[in-house]
Amino acid sequence: MKLKDKNVGFVMTGSFCTFKNTIPQIKKIVKEGANVLPIMSDNAFSLDTKFGKAEEFRQEIEEITGKKIIHIIQDAEPIGPKKLTDVVIVAPASR
Repeated sequence: MKLKDKNVGFVMTGSFCTFKNTIPQIKKIVKEGANVLPIMSDNAFSLDTKFGKAEEFRQEIEEITGKKIIHIIQDAEPIGPKKLTDVVIVAPASR
């Protein structure tokens, strides 16, 4: 799939140990010309862990995408009905 000019919802959930490997993938998608809409679960958005500070992850993601992270259910609800994304990536996804 060519990502140029596509609207990509990038959802990050728990499994904080993967964030340092997941964030570079957001960079790659943006570099390919996609419009990335960052979305995080409440825990991914707010919890500091031994893998890093939530604020640092949020700042990096918002800097890469140029957008505020959606992390509240009410803010995420319009994504589907308004067709704000062409594709959604959930990372990490449980095995």
